[in-house]
Amino acid sequence: MIRRTADLSPQARDGFDALIDVRSPAEFALDHVPGAINLPVLDDAQRAAVGTEYVQGSKFLARRTGAALVARNIAAHLEGALGDRDGSFKPLVYCWRGGQRSGAMVTVMDQVGWPVAVLDGGYQTWRRRVVAALYDTPLPHRLVLLDGPTGAGKTALLGAVAARGVQTLDLEALAAHRGSLFGAMPGGQPTQKAFETRLHDALSRLDPARPVLVEAESSKIGVRVIPPMAWAAMTAAPAIRLDSPVEVRAARTVRDYAAIAADPAAIDAALTRLPRHIGKQMIADWRALAAAGEIEALATGLIVHHYDPAYRRQGAAHGRAEPARLEIASLDDAALERAAAEVAVVMESLSPS
Repeated sequence: MIRRTADLSPQARDGFDALIDVRSPAEFALDHVPGAINLPVLDDAQRAAVGTEYVQGSKFLARRTGAALVARNIAAHLEGALGDRDGSFKPLVYCWRGGQRSGAMVTVMDQVGWPVAVLDGGYQTWRRRVVAALYDTPLPHRLVLLDGPTGAGKTALLGAVAARGVQTLDLEALAAHRGSLFGAMPGGQPTQKAFETRLHDALSRLDPARPVLVEAESSKIGVRVIPPMAWAAMTAAPAIRLDSPVEVRAARTVRDYAAIAADPAAIDAALTRLPRHIGKQMIADWRALAAAGEIEALATGLIVHHYDPAYRRQGAAHGRAEPARLEIASLDDAALERAAAEVAVVMESLSPS
């Protein structure tokens, strides 16, 4: 029997053996329910051809052609990706709005004997849930910012704090970007909708009763925009502030950005994107340092003349509470572990008694 559901809570999704998105690969790539696999009943070219025939030609021929294609594609999935599933396999299936494409797949799956469910409203149900949470409703979570200038080891410290059981939210990982001029990651960034899906899923798995540590960011991470309700919670959040000497931060920056440091062309391209207020001669000097492999000197110049002034301007605009300020003289792994222990204590003090 085919069950229908609109419950997309983490617990409900985790109760299925697979979440199956039967939309086309292009639709899936733009965004999908977290953890879903793509088993399209029509691929991109087939969907376009059937849609064109339906609008510009014969609706009957479009339906007949589409049905044949759907039948062949479902058969291929049954013999391929689903070929090793036994009778206990429990999938949730969805398409764009819970209509014909998911209906075709679940009808066959039900006849196979699998306890299949279809998502009422399809992907649009998920998207409405994300928009409501990130655009329409204040976050229920109590955010605490991990703030500090460039090179202060915030990302590494966030991971070390998470390993100690503190709730954390890694926005840079969700946006697949380190949030700086040199922050691009292999594979590029997700779409805005996919970033919002990742963010909502991560937040929905956190306990709102306990504080959540999140690295301080600008309103954009790369080209991805932090949604308004998350940004509002961040701007109102208290901050644990870190600081370290410039030379220590420069050395840490070189370590953290080792991949781009080994790519002179990528460094040079990034330097050309610096703001206009940075003088042409200074940029030329930095490009020369990059070409000569003087990466730590380059990092120092960028920190002193670009990143630290920008950080001071940003900090001057926020009179936020500071439950703690940590001066870290070294940013090696041992020092970051000690700092993580201190931050964990502060976070525990912010938890309800």
